[in-house]
Amino acid sequence: MKAFEKNIRKVEPYVPGEQPQERVIKLNTNENPYPPAPGVTKALEEMDAGNLRLYPDPTAEVLVNALADFYHVNPDQVFVGVGSDDVLSMCFLTFFNSEKPIYFPDVTYSFYKVWADLYRIPYECQALDENFRIVKEDYYPENGGVIFPNPNAPTGIYLELDQVEDIIAHNQDVIVIVDEAYVDFAGRSAMELIDRYDNLIVVQTFSKARSMAGMRVGYAISNPALIKYLNDAKYSFNSYTMNQTSLVCGARAVEDRVYFEEGIRKIIETREWAKKELADLGFEFTDSKANFIFAKHPKYEAKDLFEFLKTQKIYVRFWGSRRIEQYLRITVGTREEMEALFAAVRKYIEEQS
Repeated sequence: MKAFEKNIRKVEPYVPGEQPQERVIKLNTNENPYPPAPGVTKALEEMDAGNLRLYPDPTAEVLVNALADFYHVNPDQVFVGVGSDDVLSMCFLTFFNSEKPIYFPDVTYSFYKVWADLYRIPYECQALDENFRIVKEDYYPENGGVIFPNPNAPTGIYLELDQVEDIIAHNQDVIVIVDEAYVDFAGRSAMELIDRYDNLIVVQTFSKARSMAGMRVGYAISNPALIKYLNDAKYSFNSYTMNQTSLVCGARAVEDRVYFEEGIRKIIETREWAKKELADLGFEFTDSKANFIFAKHPKYEAKDLFEFLKTQKIYVRFWGSRRIEQYLRITVGTREEMEALFAAVRKYIEEQS
């Protein structure tokens, strides 16, 4: 080892889902199968490329105001960033600075461990129960902060709002972050609790329900004091985190509530139909309330099925990690994409028999 290597910050990075370049049925990264709102396309067509010579608005006012209007909060309660990963990372950096460990589930979004390691934050993983559900009592002991997704990922299980509130109520001396990347497909949001708890931050994204994963837009909603702390940290890190295109297109996407709700309806409808199809094929799965299904088959190795599907140009997500080594995470695509998936699974089962 060279002398300078002793002072290099080393972390084990997050590994994103595969992004194949050839034409495939891509059900591995929970992208929305439908295009974004028509207003986004119109905004791109109307955009003056000459304005790209200018720096974007560091306050992201057009997007912040659109989100504030949508959620009926004040603009000073909204923070935006380059995808919810950027927002969450900034939250870790800003709020998790105690010597006590932060808490999050053992089976959850694997980026949490990466940020904790990157920022030298101690953490403890609280085990999900045998049904992959969060045990709220495990979050009662003294800690340095709490974060969990709702619905959880990769299980897709939604924690009812009264249980979310119970965790917040037992942790009012620390920051509690509810990561709601998939909540639009599930149920009530913890945003309902923002005015009740001054330690709560709710984070959401445009990557799932709003069909804008490629644009990288995420946001947090909280009280003005916590949002100011986030902005202070952001401006100390990078004043111009949001590009002009994302700001304008994001605002246009938020304006079209009807399109947003119709897209969610279609995905939920396909998800529930797909669950029935999977059950008919012998799969077992959690009761996902997200835009994906977390499933295993008792007769077949998950890795073998994963590899077979790739030969059929169908990509799903496989980890092989402890507790979930036999599970695949299947994004809910269009009806046609899901039918192609089930045809491939039937072919695999026939070849194994």
